[in-house]
Amino acid sequence: MQEEILLQVNKPARYIGREWNVSRKEFDNAQVRFALGFPDLYEVGMSNLGIRILYGILNNIPGVACERFFAPGEDLEKNLRSQNKEIFSLESGRGLKEFDIIGFSLGSELGYTNVLNILELGGIALQSSLRDNSHPLIIGGGPCVMNPEPMHEFFDLFVIGEAEDALGEIVEIYRQNKKDYKSAQISKADLLFKLSQVGGVYVPSFYEVSYDHKGRIEGFEPNIKGIPPRVRKRFVKDLDRAFFPSDWIVPYIQIVHDRITLEVMRGCANRCRFCQARSQYYPLRQRSVENILDLAEKAYRNSGYEDISLCGLSVSDYSRIEELLTRLVDLSKPRAVGVSLPSLKAKAIVGNFSSLIASIKKTGLTFAPEAGSKKLREVMAKDFDEEEFFCALEKAYASGYQHVKLYFMVGLPSETEEDLDTIVDFSVRTSESRRKACGRSADVNISINALIPKPHTAFQWLAMEDNQSIKSKQDYLRGKIKKYKRLNLNFHNLNMGFIEGVLSRGDRRLSQVICSAFKKGARFDAWSDHFSLLKWLEAFQEAGIDPNFYTKEIAIDKRLPWDFIDVGISRESFLEEFNKTVVKRETEMYNLGTLNQSIEP
Repeated sequence: MQEEILLQVNKPARYIGREWNVSRKEFDNAQVRFALGFPDLYEVGMSNLGIRILYGILNNIPGVACERFFAPGEDLEKNLRSQNKEIFSLESGRGLKEFDIIGFSLGSELGYTNVLNILELGGIALQSSLRDNSHPLIIGGGPCVMNPEPMHEFFDLFVIGEAEDALGEIVEIYRQNKKDYKSAQISKADLLFKLSQVGGVYVPSFYEVSYDHKGRIEGFEPNIKGIPPRVRKRFVKDLDRAFFPSDWIVPYIQIVHDRITLEVMRGCANRCRFCQARSQYYPLRQRSVENILDLAEKAYRNSGYEDISLCGLSVSDYSRIEELLTRLVDLSKPRAVGVSLPSLKAKAIVGNFSSLIASIKKTGLTFAPEAGSKKLREVMAKDFDEEEFFCALEKAYASGYQHVKLYFMVGLPSETEEDLDTIVDFSVRTSESRRKACGRSADVNISINALIPKPHTAFQWLAMEDNQSIKSKQDYLRGKIKKYKRLNLNFHNLNMGFIEGVLSRGDRRLSQVICSAFKKGARFDAWSDHFSLLKWLEAFQEAGIDPNFYTKEIAIDKRLPWDFIDVGISRESFLEEFNKTVVKRETEMYNLGTLNQSIEP
């Protein structure tokens, strides 16, 4: 029957499994059956290194069979619903209800409705309260669980931090209690209590939330004994000893990042005040050069890929980057394997490193100045030296690079029209700097996003600038850049950014909004051709919730929905950095002497 359905869809290779290096464990003989879900298309999910790591870890545990689910395309969903069929796993074609545990990697708030769609297509009740011992446990992890509250209603538990460090413990507790659990000798609450004792595990049903008359959180407390008031994030302490998927799965179709991805580090040495990823992956850890080269060799031999990309939050800050790149190029060049790098710091492209950059595959260079003006970069605590950048850029152009991509943000604290002008000036200078090398300017792709003040950052108390104001800034920049033919300007969708901001800063009350938006047909909200603001606004209206409530400024003495999570960086540290931002903004409202009187929404 699956074959008949797949004959009716585009890209059936998304759903057939059987790729090179895929796991082949006996489903029926497994003691624990784990479904690993990613709420986006196969091409996106298989480009996610975290999914590959978790898949490998779980299938390396004796007695555990892990199989994959991805969000079905519109055509497959339509066929499944019209034929009253359920979604099936890639490895053995089993339905979701046949698994013991379903784990979702939540990489984007705009993928939340896809989670609900996968559950519904699997015949599983959306709300945790409606699922008993006969249903799989639903687990959430990934970047979005830095604030899991908007999805609290749908998950039995969340793993805060790096799930690979906790999954073995979770699976073992389930294995030990499975017989009693499935026979109702112990209740679901009993099992969840046992799991809640694992570090990093958060069980939403074990906590009560109260609100004040303005809708702000007033109380957040455990409702049973033995539950920690705060949940400390899990993290892998030694990357060299951590699992890495050297048996690299090779898809039958092209995926977004169709190459070997080598993780060289986690965490970041920088302290940018807007960056949530630093908190998510804190503390800073590095793999050894020897370990990285060994993984590169194994992954290449097991896959045959001709492209290797280094990944990490700030790869050019890797302490042995020159040695690593030198040895990796020496290893790869005779095999015609290309080596690529993500966004770099300008200071990396100096000295010996500049010649190394010249020797690798010239796919273009990416930099993230984030702001055009030094003033705003200081507000953000962004480590970026402008003159150093242009010196390095000339070296890159001289070595043969022709294209550059720049990332900026708008909607920053104390931003003025003059700051917007500096984005244009910076981009023009980036393009013109190539003339010294070859007499022609360079093509520059400029990507501009609106600031979303995310949880667990120094900006988390700030308001998110409204769409009308951001739209005016976008129009202004379009007008200024129009005459420069070599500059290509791209903006993130305003409405998508607004919903992402609301969901990332939201509380438990947003679960009903997410469910309502899903019921109205919201799917693939991270895709501009699928996103519908109208569906979301209708969902908010039906729930009696104003989405703008969540984008307003928050007084620093108020409890935040995510305050119960300990990421390893103290609230005081974030507040200290916020206060520095306040001083730089030099506004009366944010005078350090009156911070405690900040206006509540």
